[in-house]
Amino acid sequence: MIKAVIFDMYETLVTQNRGPLYFGEHIAADMGISEAKFREIWDVTDDDRTLGKLTLRETIDMILKANDIYTKELSDKIVTKRSEIKKQHFRDFRDDIIPMLEGIKKLGIKIALISNCYEEEVPAIRESSIFPYFDVAMLSYEQGVMKPDQEIYERAVKALNVAAEECLYVGDGGSHELEAALEAGMKPMQARWYLAENTRKPPKPKAGFEGFDRPEELTAFLMS
Repeated sequence: MIKAVIFDMYETLVTQNRGPLYFGEHIAADMGISEAKFREIWDVTDDDRTLGKLTLRETIDMILKANDIYTKELSDKIVTKRSEIKKQHFRDFRDDIIPMLEGIKKLGIKIALISNCYEEEVPAIRESSIFPYFDVAMLSYEQGVMKPDQEIYERAVKALNVAAEECLYVGDGGSHELEAALEAGMKPMQARWYLAENTRKPPKPKAGFEGFDRPEELTAFLMS
């Protein structure tokens, strides 16, 4: 019996592919340097930014100073722009996401979140209209641990006060999250409803995993 649904956030509940984009290549353009030079620091600090060891500001300033282009004005511009665009993602998600979450709640099933996220994404997540539906939220930046590390799954299960086998894990499949959820003893299912919107790195249905093409299919699954 499913007693809890644990969701991934990005490309599962919200997508970064609606509205403006502000990824590495866009930040590099605002800095006036090549993407390759930008990524010399940006890419290698990804884990530290995800685990709460580095803030966005610290990382941006490192890159600007390494390229001898630091000004407080440029740093402020990039940090503000990145933070505002992250918040925009929580205004542009599918209309059927909230009804799905409400439907799960009406069934008496707990809802949790496990998200690999950066500092600038934490306020966007916590201030969103989605956040109140979570009984438990495990954000990597706050927890100091990230998917696919088993520790973050174990923390979520413990906080929910359920057994791992009573949890349905739903995510788009990034960060080897479905494989890790299966290893943790959960029932993993792929969220496929945003796949077609990802034009930067088009993902595909994951072999070996069942999934849902529309959010309402998840609610129907739980009712069956």
